[in-house]
Amino acid sequence: MWQYFDLLNAHKKQMVPREEALPGRDAPAYPLLREHRVLGTDMLAPTGPGQQEIVLAGGCFWGIERVMWQVPQVVTTSAGYAGGWTPNPTYEEVFSARTGHAEAVRVVYEGGDDTLRAILTQFWEQHDPTTAMRQGNDVGTQYRSAVYWTEPGQGEVVRDSAARYQEALDAAGRGRITTELAPLAEAGEGHYYPAEPEHQQYLAVHPGGYCNHGFNGVACRLG
Repeated sequence: MWQYFDLLNAHKKQMVPREEALPGRDAPAYPLLREHRVLGTDMLAPTGPGQQEIVLAGGCFWGIERVMWQVPQVVTTSAGYAGGWTPNPTYEEVFSARTGHAEAVRVVYEGGDDTLRAILTQFWEQHDPTTAMRQGNDVGTQYRSAVYWTEPGQGEVVRDSAARYQEALDAAGRGRITTELAPLAEAGEGHYYPAEPEHQQYLAVHPGGYCNHGFNGVACRLG
């Protein structure tokens, strides 16, 4: 079945070159939602004292965001776009595979590395990081797996977590991690863009909505 979807959407699995990406725009094409529907926090606020942010991509952002807002010490989350070239893209543009962006989730958290490890544990376990440019039947660059950090110290924790999880995957006879690991500033043109209001906390508004995330069968132990 996956081979069929890969063949049908093969053109969407190729990263668009920067010079061929859609031009985008100087400001968002839609109004931005501020209040988190579950946590009640400001999704657009910069990080405050004692807070850090990281951007995660693991397939459809609806499911990854729901996983993340349930992690203790997470202050706020939002669905959006990152890792590509087009400034202020729309969902339709990202879906076209002509922006280079992945569906991503911005996570603001407190508690330093301990919370980051808890976030990464859920990230690795709740999607399949071994399938390049695909999660299940969702195929394309927008569904790739990625972790984009905003501070150098986070990068060390992320890389260590990937190495440890690869050991667990190897022991389980699974494949190699394909997840893109990079500072946010070096991913595409270096920005995260919040998605349209209807995508924010989608699975809280529509509890029975589409979600292909869940335990992938290999536990992540980060110490």
